Amino acid sequence: MKTVRLAAAATLALALAGCSSKGEIDASGGIVAVRSACPVAAIPAQTGDVTLFNPAGSTDASAIDVVANITDLRSTCADGAQFYTEATFTVNARRTDATAARQVTLPYFSAVVQAGTNVVAKRVGQVTLTFAPGQYLASAQAKAGSYVDKAAATLPADIQTKITQKRKAGDADAAIDPFAQPDVKAALQRTSFELLVGFNLTQDQLRYNATR
Repeated sequence: MKTVRLAAAATLALALAGCSSKGEIDASGGIVAVRSACPVAAIPAQTGDVTLFNPAGSTDASAIDVVANITDLRSTCADGAQFYTEATFTVNARRTDATAARQVTLPYFSAVVQAGTNVVAKRVGQVTLTFAPGQYLASAQAKAGSYVDKAAATLPADIQTKITQKRKAGDADAAIDPFAQPDVKAALQRTSFELLVGFNLTQDQLRYNATR
């Protein structure tokens, strides 16, 4: 499968006022909050499994041919001229007729989504499962990847200042959560990305997953 190359923003690692490491609390009351510089890998709802039927037009339980699901989704991030995120996952499948050897090829997608709704890029790949004679179960490995431009990953200086500045008790803004400010929220949303992976389902398959 071809990797996705993007010139898109990524999320920036952030720390709240004066904290030295994740989860620590200092004298000023700051608590570390960290955002990944790479897209978080996830499986969208209703796309993590697929059911094949025989005959193809039926959705009766007695017609189920192969059921497959995506599991063990993991991602790594490499830091270079760009951030490269690679997601690996396992596809496990079970068939109902194990009489003969068989190969089943399933399409899957990988999509980089910005701010939860904007699809920046999408690619479709294939994973092939090989069943030996008499074998009901099969597994296969697959992967997807994306590149994110580091130059676009930096929040504006004024937004960074709002997030990281120390606040003392009694200050006018001491009780204000910087992450709740509209301009901060908007900037963080623009730099929030996910690498979504799932089966590339037909409308009928998606409907079956949603209503079964």
